[in-house]
Amino acid sequence: MSRSGKSRPPLVADKRYDAKPSGKAGKAAKPAAKGKGSAKSKAAARKKVPARKPARARNPIVAFFGGLFSWIFRLIWGFAWRFTAVLVMLIGLGVGYYYASLPDARELVDGRTRGSVTLLDREGQVFAWRGDQFGGVITADTVSPHLKNAVIATEDKRFYRHFGISPRGIAGAMRINMREGRSPLSGHGGSTITQQTAKLLCFGTPYDPASGQTEAEYEAECRRGTIARKVKEAIYAMAMEAKYTKDEILTIYLNRAYLGAGSRGFEAASQRYFGKSANEVNAAEAAMLAGLLTAPSRYAPTNNLQRSQDRASVIVGLMEEQGYLTTAQAEDARTHPAQLSEAAQARAGGYFADWVMDSGPSFLTRDTTEDVIIRTTFDQRIQTAAEEALQYVFEEKVREGSKAEAAIVIMSADGAVRGMVGGRKTKVSGAFNRATQALRQTGSAFKPFVYAAALDLGYSPNDLILDAPLTINIPGSGPWSPKNYSRKFYGEVTLTESLAKSLNTSTVRLSEAVGRENVATVARDFGIENELAPGPAIALGTSETTLIQMTGAYAGILNGGRSVEPYGIMELRLQGDDTPISGQDGGMGERVISETAAGELVYMMNKVIEEGTGQRAKLGDRPVAGKTGTSQAARDAWFIGFSADYVAGVWMGYDDNTPLSGVTGGGLPAEIWRETMLRVHEGLPIRPLPMIEPSAPARAPDVAGQQRGRKPANTAEQVILEVLGTILGRN
Repeated sequence: MSRSGKSRPPLVADKRYDAKPSGKAGKAAKPAAKGKGSAKSKAAARKKVPARKPARARNPIVAFFGGLFSWIFRLIWGFAWRFTAVLVMLIGLGVGYYYASLPDARELVDGRTRGSVTLLDREGQVFAWRGDQFGGVITADTVSPHLKNAVIATEDKRFYRHFGISPRGIAGAMRINMREGRSPLSGHGGSTITQQTAKLLCFGTPYDPASGQTEAEYEAECRRGTIARKVKEAIYAMAMEAKYTKDEILTIYLNRAYLGAGSRGFEAASQRYFGKSANEVNAAEAAMLAGLLTAPSRYAPTNNLQRSQDRASVIVGLMEEQGYLTTAQAEDARTHPAQLSEAAQARAGGYFADWVMDSGPSFLTRDTTEDVIIRTTFDQRIQTAAEEALQYVFEEKVREGSKAEAAIVIMSADGAVRGMVGGRKTKVSGAFNRATQALRQTGSAFKPFVYAAALDLGYSPNDLILDAPLTINIPGSGPWSPKNYSRKFYGEVTLTESLAKSLNTSTVRLSEAVGRENVATVARDFGIENELAPGPAIALGTSETTLIQMTGAYAGILNGGRSVEPYGIMELRLQGDDTPISGQDGGMGERVISETAAGELVYMMNKVIEEGTGQRAKLGDRPVAGKTGTSQAARDAWFIGFSADYVAGVWMGYDDNTPLSGVTGGGLPAEIWRETMLRVHEGLPIRPLPMIEPSAPARAPDVAGQQRGRKPANTAEQVILEVLGTILGRN
């Protein structure tokens, strides 16, 4: 049967596996056309798709809390990032504000509101400082590498890696605080060097004296550690990090940090403690200076050298741990700890420096706003001699536990003060100075002025004076009868013997003969500025004065009879200037008594030591002169005397006026004087005293003529004799 249409394709079995194409046949193979496929292929495809399981119903409680927590999280997250964004913006504004207000770094290195005073001795060597010292600008580049490393190791080992604050440091400080039983924000603060510098700058607020705050109150306010101030400190620190380089920040810190003993900055502290620049300190000295940052007063080597050295040893350990020192270098620093300079050991010049600061012009000493350098008359060798002598006598010859005090002044004949001890505690500053501030009765140490007045009026050391009972009627007080210390009377004695034995009745007779007003004039002209007691007892030293005034008056006797103004300032100039603002060379003034009278008085006072009450003050072959003094009830004991080179005065007594027990001027004060002068004159050639030995024989006193306008007084006996002479003359 014939077919119509297209022939049907032959039947072919289904391919079960794809044959690997090879050769041309493989290349010619084409993918099956999309869209139309066989029914079997579509059915197979449907079989391969797994059937979807029906959704499982959620627990409504879990769904509720899950949704709630999700909502809370989204709420917190939204608040947190917005709050953080605002906080970052505020911090940025704060940093920008402080950044704009920060001056050039060089303007911030010296933050003092007042100046300082540097005191030089007579040789030009520094021996004391007053006020906040600023030794000059040092930089992170010029300072000793040991010092730079010590500061970083101690205060902020991540200094060169943080941005002004150290989160790790704060966390560590909080952990230490809690471990030590404090609140997280009490105690250690974790402050970086940048933060500490911000605090030193008081966040850019300078001290204003007109504010009513003291400088101490201002600094205390700047150091307050409230939360608000900590935040402000952190912002200011970040502004500094943005404005300055790390080394500029470190330079400000090195120059502004307070390091004890009035030292502002490491240069001043290095000069203060070691007598050298901060550029030159070694590892041990650097460690000691860095150790002061924690507690400047406590660790100041002038307060307790051993404690300061122990602290330095800890710093050396930190430097070793952080790789700034090798093991050998660290061991060497521990074995050879830093030592104070001689000037530092003197503890700021003690009483002498205080006196100079009080005696100089206030605008260039106590209240100076400039850095002032004062060259003084001070002699460190003589000062040491006086301190050692005082210590020796009190240790060897004064009973243990005694509260008695003593003072010493040593000066040249022109009034230049060479040494001063104002009390038994010699290593002090700002203490009560018994040499210049204590007003005490002089006792018989005043008697040389009586004899000076007599000699100036024409008396001779060999003139006779009666030592016998004497009664003087004092208006308003009644009769007064002086007695000798020995309770004896010696009849007619020469003026020399009367002074040598310190006789009272003969001295009062002489004073009455020459006139109390003349005696008072001589004493005042020689420098006794305090009011002198009226009445006949003036001759026995019932008036009060200071040791420095009495010593200056005796210097007038040594120099030939001219007045003396004790002085300590030789030259005063501003730091950096070579031209002095003022200067002084000598303190002698007008003549008080004639040179002859002065020479004769020196002779008489020499006899006081050779034959009289002052024999304990002998200096062997060296000729000396002086006078003992013991006030009423032995409340004060004095010895003042001189060699051809120096004048020295010694006072001893109790601050509360308790009478001394068994002490007179010829006892312990004379021994202190002797021990002092032996040390002072060590190595000096022996020189003769400027004394005039009388050649006239002893005679009865007869005041003839007038000198310097002084007239002999008319005593009651003289008035009666004159009246009788007038009557007899008429007859």
